[in-house]
Amino acid sequence: MAFIDFSKREIQCKIVYYGPGRGGKTTNLLCIHKAMNKSVRGEMVSINTKGDRTLFFDFLPLSLGSIRNMNIKIQLYTVPGQTMYNASRKLVLKGVDGIVFVADSLRVRKDNNIEALANMEENLKGEHLDITQIPLVLQYNKRDLSEGDIPILSVEEMQQDLNGRLRVPAFPGSAINGNGVFETLREISKITVKQVHEKLLKR
Repeated sequence: MAFIDFSKREIQCKIVYYGPGRGGKTTNLLCIHKAMNKSVRGEMVSINTKGDRTLFFDFLPLSLGSIRNMNIKIQLYTVPGQTMYNASRKLVLKGVDGIVFVADSLRVRKDNNIEALANMEENLKGEHLDITQIPLVLQYNKRDLSEGDIPILSVEEMQQDLNGRLRVPAFPGSAINGNGVFETLREISKITVKQVHEKLLKR
């Protein structure tokens, strides 16, 4: 749920990057943070757990304008990918306004993608949120591997596995190369801010 800081005249929207372990969530955030001007982004904070970590930082997306004459600040978070850190995943999801689900295109990770999406839906229910109602964008990461000998899933297969019921925007990408990273960010930022704006107007 968006937080309004009247002292700074800011509306803070929280977007979480969710997905299976080693799918590219962290690489997405590192790519975004590195590309942004220091004047509009905050410091990257890393909370390390054994074998995994949570990252977050905030930024002012100037292109999105303002709501009720207040600046919009986007907070980007990742969740730990490994299932042993589900308590941390739940904690990071608290107060979420929008989600990017980063799926791994490697064929051997097909089941991991499906399990991570089901886990996300379950954890959202714990926050009384509906996966079909919250702003959500899918990113099919590691598409660059299609140029090699490593078997990867087709975009059509991933759509069928992950997006058949949801029918949300989906982008092929390669976080390590930056391909699709900012298209994904722009879309989730746009639809998240739109929903936050609509909710605030109802108050």
